[in-house]
Amino acid sequence: MTAELVRGQNHTLPQTRLEIRVSAGCPVVAGATLGDEHGTVRGTEWVAHPGSPRLPGLEVSRQAAADHRLAVDLDALPGAVHRVTVLLALPTGAGHPARFGAVAAPFVAVTGLDGTEIATFTLIGLDTESAVAALELYRRHGAWKVRAVGQGYAAGLAGMLADQGLDRAAELAASIQDAVASGLARSVAPPPPRAPDGERVRHPAGPAPAPADPAPPRPGSEPVGGPTTAPAPGATTGTAPGAAAAGNAPPGTAGGGPIDYAHPRRQTSAPPPPPPTAPSAAPGQPAPPVAGDATGWSMDERLYNQIWGMFEDLARAVAAYRSAVDFAESRMEQELDRALSDPRHRLGGAGDLARERARDKCQDLTARAREVLDRDLSQLAAESAVVEPALPAPYAGWDNPVWHGYRVPMELPMALRLGDLHLPERTDLRIPLLVRLPLERGVWIDSGRTASEAAAATGGDRLRRLAMDTAVTLAARLLAVYPANEFSVHVIDPAGAAAGALAPLTGAGVLAAPPASGAGGVSAVLAHLTRRVDLVQMAVRAGAADSLPPDLDTGEHLLIVNDFPHGFDDRAVTQLRYLADEGPAVGVHLLMVADREDARDYGPVLDPLWRSLLRVTPVADDHLVDPWVGHAWTYEPCRVPEGSRVLEQVLALVAAARRADPR
Repeated sequence: MTAELVRGQNHTLPQTRLEIRVSAGCPVVAGATLGDEHGTVRGTEWVAHPGSPRLPGLEVSRQAAADHRLAVDLDALPGAVHRVTVLLALPTGAGHPARFGAVAAPFVAVTGLDGTEIATFTLIGLDTESAVAALELYRRHGAWKVRAVGQGYAAGLAGMLADQGLDRAAELAASIQDAVASGLARSVAPPPPRAPDGERVRHPAGPAPAPADPAPPRPGSEPVGGPTTAPAPGATTGTAPGAAAAGNAPPGTAGGGPIDYAHPRRQTSAPPPPPPTAPSAAPGQPAPPVAGDATGWSMDERLYNQIWGMFEDLARAVAAYRSAVDFAESRMEQELDRALSDPRHRLGGAGDLARERARDKCQDLTARAREVLDRDLSQLAAESAVVEPALPAPYAGWDNPVWHGYRVPMELPMALRLGDLHLPERTDLRIPLLVRLPLERGVWIDSGRTASEAAAATGGDRLRRLAMDTAVTLAARLLAVYPANEFSVHVIDPAGAAAGALAPLTGAGVLAAPPASGAGGVSAVLAHLTRRVDLVQMAVRAGAADSLPPDLDTGEHLLIVNDFPHGFDDRAVTQLRYLADEGPAVGVHLLMVADREDARDYGPVLDPLWRSLLRVTPVADDHLVDPWVGHAWTYEPCRVPEGSRVLEQVLALVAAARRADPR
């Protein structure tokens, strides 16, 4: 698992032959210095740079570029070397930025020779610096480790080299920049950009808050994102960045500034089209938010990455606040224990005064932490207010006007919105929950009574109806984002109890067949989809896709199962488990509406089925847990506004497109 480092964090290196990959928003100079046991660079022969790119065990790039690969063989380094420091600097001269604060945050990854990432680090928080010590590989007790440094130098490359004890650092820095200028002069100029947009720039007023130590998920909790759900980069996974604990520092130090939008989870490794230019901001203030202000090859991808960046920014801000509050309360308890352990404070007003002082300190620290959190939340709310109206239909809520201009797409989008997530610190700040398409796992809409207040206040029959309504709206969204006739929906409703909820789908005529009921209907639908999975799997494994029967629909299929396990015998349960496990890989997806308590008679045999599905709820419920810091996120499904006909209008357009393009 990749370790995503924050400034000052270290990580053990599992191997000694490595690559260090650098990605930046503009051409940068990449180099490295060798240091002895005290970190001192003994001479210019211990510096690898474009003018002298090779040293024993080390090779760097020969010119400035936005992407670099540095090769390191730690076993081949001289015995006196105990430290390798990777340096980045901006080229000097006209046409080049003068400070790192004016460009996208550089991203550094330590990888194996096969490209597997070992540790990554995004250099956030830079401003006036024109050179930075990005990270260092160092020897400790015979083992090598990597540490995220991120130390910037406003004095540039000369100041950085001098800080490492190098004599005549200014002369060497000048010769490096001369070598870079010569290389740039010989290089072929890139073609002009297709759009006049520029990279966005964020100027944080302080360091980004560090998240708290991850907490173990609560029993029954569902991980958010586990980038099957939403991953990012490249659209990530929801695996969490490595985080330093904020609980060992006073409030205001862990979260001392507004959110840095150049977040480690936001893509920086690929050269995407430039995002829209952000409006200018006052010095020292963050630039106003812009929709699509993230990396990506298309606006949809940039919005996708921006949304998941917002999710993790919110997680970081709240983690820092909660950790600061815990610190304040813990310190108050310690001060009270010390005060009351002194016999002199047990009589008179001394004890009361000590308690009052301890509580005042706690309240002051908590208020300072809340002030920082409110500033960060306001920034994120401003970004959300800009992003939400700009979302395309697959990412948008049903109340977004984009649906009124809906047209059946010609190609599949990269993701779909399942609902919204929020935290109790600010419930009106909603982050869209996006899942990648095609679906990589099925979905289970829990129609049972949960521990949430909303579920407790809703009757059992009402919950079951809401769960089926949620299934119908999700099926409608899937039908709407797929090209015509490339997505089919099947329904199993053994008792016919969902006829009312299914009316939008049956009325529009977008189902593959009428809802199946009774034992015979259940068996027929499951047999049909199981046969399709079997045939496609065999064809794929044999490399004989052309041999599939001509009547086989190779498009994507969704099976909606209502009121499971009613109407399911042992054979049908086995087929359903098979579809859940094997179906997604060959285009058959499962959407179950069920109360797990109703299936208790099957014992633990169905536990793998529940675990294979993404559990969501028809009402607000805090069962989703991010694996980064362990927050319990409240999930709410996407609902059609009361009295709106948008769902019927969208399904009518889907049905018309399917009739116009019969396949």
